[in-house]
This record gives sequence, structure tokens and C-alpha cells, in this order.
Amino acid sequence: MSRKRVKNKQNIHEPGYFHDDTIFIAREKKKARDLRHTAWWRKKISPGKCHYCGRQFNITDLTMDHVIPLARGGTSERINLVPACRECNAQKKYLLPVEWEEYLNSIKNSDQ
Repeated sequence: MSRKRVKNKQNIHEPGYFHDDTIFIAREKKKARDLRHTAWWRKKISPGKCHYCGRQFNITDLTMDHVIPLARGGTSERINLVPACRECNAQKKYLLPVEWEEYLNSIKNSDQ
């Protein structure tokens, strides 16, 4: 059994890869939609806790968030998906984890 190699296939995690590829994003969104209907996701949201703010919510009020957003090269793998409240998910948008932390720190500093 031989394997075919694709020449010049670009790895999605290589610098310079264009992550706003509509086919890539559509495929990853479908994978996320499919994961929403699994026992794994039901178990993940069962505590009712937002990954970002830590507040308690009804499980119907939690959304699925990509820690590393699809537009920034993230994938719909279980390790990259977390439950988030609608407010945190909307504020985080396409920020990377380090950028999200900086945003939260700027809010804390402006409140003081």
C-alpha cells in the first residue's frame, strides 16, 4: 500500500499561511457543529461554567468558542473548544489567548 504525497502542500500552521480560506473555515465550522451534538460537548458544558469569566450559566446560555479562532489558524479540535458565555464570546471575537489576557488586564487597570 503506497501513500501519495502532495508536493508543495502548505501546512496550516506555517507562517504565511492564509487562514481566511473560506473552504478551511467552512470545514472547521462543520466539525464544530457536529461536535456540539456529542456526549463530549454535553459533558463539557454540564458544569455550566464559562471558560473565560468563570460565572455560572444555564447550559443553554453557553456557546462553543475556539480558543484560537478559526480566522487566526485555529481548528475545531476538542483541545481548542471551550464553553463560553455569550458576552465573553462576543467580546473575545478573533483574539488569541495572549491578546484576550491583555484586553482583560486593560479593563482591570482602567477600573482602578
